[in-house]
Amino acid sequence: MTHSLKWAAAAVLLAATSPLAAQTSTTGGTGGSAAVGGTSASTLGTGGTSTSPTGTGSSIAGGGSAAAANGKAQSGTHVNQGNGPNLNMNTRAQAHDGGTFSRSQTRTKVKAGEDVQSTTRTMTHQPGSKPEKTTTSIPAQ
Repeated sequence: MTHSLKWAAAAVLLAATSPLAAQTSTTGGTGGSAAVGGTSASTLGTGGTSTSPTGTGSSIAGGGSAAAANGKAQSGTHVNQGNGPNLNMNTRAQAHDGGTFSRSQTRTKVKAGEDVQSTTRTMTHQPGSKPEKTTTSIPAQ
């Protein structure tokens, strides 16, 4: 009887000193704007994932806008679930007035419980000039 009581006390002591599973979370995003000659375009994307002892949750969001003083503008966002619990988003915005245009695109990926990746590319162009391009990104974390 004394032996079984010692084992029970050791099991309770072991359970009390075991570390609880830590909560981890990752967030990130990118965004950018381009404007030239009466046109402008902007996009952004952000995402996050968190893991705790009770499970994993992820989110993704983004949007864009475009404007042209005398031309046409359009923007759109597409979000879908990738393989398994992963999320993907693509946002585009562009405006043009003749040969002058502004363009922005953001792609964001959330790998559930692992990382967030996001890249934004912008471009402007006026006839007779070289296009101006920028890229902003956050790598897998």
